[in-house]
Amino acid sequence: MIGTGVFTSLGFQLLDIKSGFVLLLLWLMGGAIALCGAVTYAELAARFPRSGGEYNFIGRTIHPSLGFISGWISATVGYAAPTALAAMTFGIYMSSAVPHLNADYLASLLVIILTASHCISVRSSSSQQNYLTLLKVLLIVVFCAVIWLSMDAIQPVSFIPKPEDFQLITTSAFAVSLIYVNYAYSGWNAATYLIDELENPTKYLSKVLVLGTAFVTLIYLILNATFLAAAPMNLMQGQEEIGFIVTKYVLGGNAANIIGVILALLLTSTVSAMTISGPRVLQVIGQDFNLFKWLSKTNSKGIPTSAIIFQGLLSICFIASASFKSILLFTGFTLGLNSLLTVAGIFSARRNDNNHPAYVLPWYPIPPILFLALISGTLIYLVFKQPLEGIAGLCIFVVGFLFWLGTRHFDEN
Repeated sequence: MIGTGVFTSLGFQLLDIKSGFVLLLLWLMGGAIALCGAVTYAELAARFPRSGGEYNFIGRTIHPSLGFISGWISATVGYAAPTALAAMTFGIYMSSAVPHLNADYLASLLVIILTASHCISVRSSSSQQNYLTLLKVLLIVVFCAVIWLSMDAIQPVSFIPKPEDFQLITTSAFAVSLIYVNYAYSGWNAATYLIDELENPTKYLSKVLVLGTAFVTLIYLILNATFLAAAPMNLMQGQEEIGFIVTKYVLGGNAANIIGVILALLLTSTVSAMTISGPRVLQVIGQDFNLFKWLSKTNSKGIPTSAIIFQGLLSICFIASASFKSILLFTGFTLGLNSLLTVAGIFSARRNDNNHPAYVLPWYPIPPILFLALISGTLIYLVFKQPLEGIAGLCIFVVGFLFWLGTRHFDEN
């Protein structure tokens, strides 16, 4: 979860919002939305324990066609695009520290290296991810501590609400900024893509989803409060390398170069996580549809190497073909629509399945209703505010449906 969005999206939010309170409220709301989604996914996973995430859940609760489209989105956008964004952020931070390096080349190289690495063994993937994640969290804590201790003065930013702040909350700028924030939280559902490979998922999966989301919310609030308190808003406005800018302002150029490299290396954990979990969706689709059977092929160690390589190639295509902001908004829209359908499926699941799963979400139906209301609102605002990215996201759905018709025809013949 901790990756691209939190290190880049504040600059885009500052284009329209200059209130410290509203900006932190965005990150708190994003965490609350993710938490509502997490408890809902946890019950769906307890009812339908199989790898595949949204592909599995929507196909079982709503309709196989929508399940396929969801898997199609996860396969083509849900993981390949975030992998590309995380790799691009890695390249942006690294090239900020070492200007003669090309950001896109660095991004592509990182994808290639991690794709090859995760084709080796499950054990090496798991160990690598654990160490990278632990290192990332520790370095973020150290980064925040160093910045706070080194500041000559806190910026004139208020985290206490003012009367004009409440008007900002009702604007389209707030809704679009929430898309950036929701994207930063994407990954809260990643464990549901790996259910078949988890030890005792009925016991641990709900804890992984809920506690992980709550912890990341706390980290995001601390990190963004640090950014806003340390550097002037006009320096960060519209910029992607927020951590580098903050460090340069507080500690100077040499320290910024070092931190830039460190933050870039942190993002290898995000790319690594996406490279592990995303191909498992492709693998499940390959198991269910003959047209994509080649995606289900595994090596002697049971690793879906074809799917891993395919996702890596898609990520490189994203890196080479689109701007960072366009990919982020497009991805945020399609992932939001995907999770919207999934959470809506809980109502059908409860109506049609009388079994009592090992985990039941608390305060039903409040969490799914809140999730659906807030995500729907942000998606509608995005279509009006950024129609190109919204229409592109809807086109992905249409193409997915055409592929589903093609797979049915292929399987029947």
